[in-house]
Amino acid sequence: MDVVVADEERVSTSTAFLLWLACALGLFGIHRFYLGRPFTGVLYLLTFGLFGVGQLVDLIRLRHLVVGENLKRDALQAAAENRLLAGRARRLLREAPAQSSSDEESIRIKLLTAASARGGKLSVTEGVMATGKSFAAVEAELDAMAKSGYVGISNDDDTGIVLYTFGELAK
Repeated sequence: MDVVVADEERVSTSTAFLLWLACALGLFGIHRFYLGRPFTGVLYLLTFGLFGVGQLVDLIRLRHLVVGENLKRDALQAAAENRLLAGRARRLLREAPAQSSSDEESIRIKLLTAASARGGKLSVTEGVMATGKSFAAVEAELDAMAKSGYVGISNDDDTGIVLYTFGELAK
């Protein structure tokens, strides 16, 4: 089962602003509950938005608060996806030795070993070096592993190279 960030799980700036406006009704800090900050939400409720100063500061910083909350939720979602991939990688590692007689499984084991040595991430070029197979064969095998859910695909932040991520093997 894949874990996907739903739009409903993200916070929106317009909703946060509307909740911020609730201070006109005497509901100071309601936006803070929405933004995942219940402690300061209670504090704002009890102190009239820190005597209005906190409410004004939050109006200026509202977009930053929304972005910060969405980044936090995205990080939690990524961690959940990595745990899911890790379970699938563990299953693949358990199954691999029993089926190592086929050439396909031999390539998979070599790719897993290479990824383990590289912190759980592997490019096609590194896979070619580890297996001695062609670029097409290694890429096809890594893509098949990704389609089956054992491997994630991302890009290196600096070079943009496609990296296959083995969640359980990440250091």
